[in-house]
Amino acid sequence: MPKYYEEKEPDNRPCAGIREDFRECLLRHDCVVKEGKLPSECLKEGHCKALQTSFFECKRSMLDNRSRFRGRKGY
Repeated sequence: MPKYYEEKEPDNRPCAGIREDFRECLLRHDCVVKEGKLPSECLKEGHCKALQTSFFECKRSMLDNRSRFRGRKGY
C-alpha cells in the first residue's frame, strides 16, 4: 500500500511510508478537495482513520523499549 516515487529522494525518517500515505489520503479526500475544509477539520470528522491509527502506532512503537529487538511496527 505505500506509494514510493522514483523521482523523489528517499525519506529515511521513521514511519516515512505511513506518513506519506496518511498525508496523501488527507489531501486527496473529498472533504478537503470539494468542501474546502482544512485537513485538521477532516480528521475530527473521522476521515482516513485507519491510516491515522497506523501512523500513531508506528510513532508509539519508537518509544517502546521492546521495539529495539522486534523492530518498528508499520511498513
